[in-house]
Amino acid sequence: MPNIRSAIKRMRQNVKRHLHNRFYTSRARTMVKKARMALADPEGSDPRQEILKAVSALDKAAEKGVIHKNNAARRKSRLMKRLAALEKAGGE
Repeated sequence: MPNIRSAIKRMRQNVKRHLHNRFYTSRARTMVKKARMALADPEGSDPRQEILKAVSALDKAAEKGVIHKNNAARRKSRLMKRLAALEKAGGE
């Protein structure tokens, strides 16, 4: 436990920010997981809607600085690639 006043404040801020960041990280991971499940079983829920929710959650996390913007872009790209492959296979 720090003794210096500024270090004590910094520790309080870190705890607060950690909880705030964890919310956005968890939400993004949950949405991505739901999108992947929808891609695996397209009969259950609409994969396009689930992917749009995941993209939104990833964008928000990147906007808040919780994850890097390139990390969010990479994950969105992979989801969209899988959706395109699914739609192409379903269209033929």
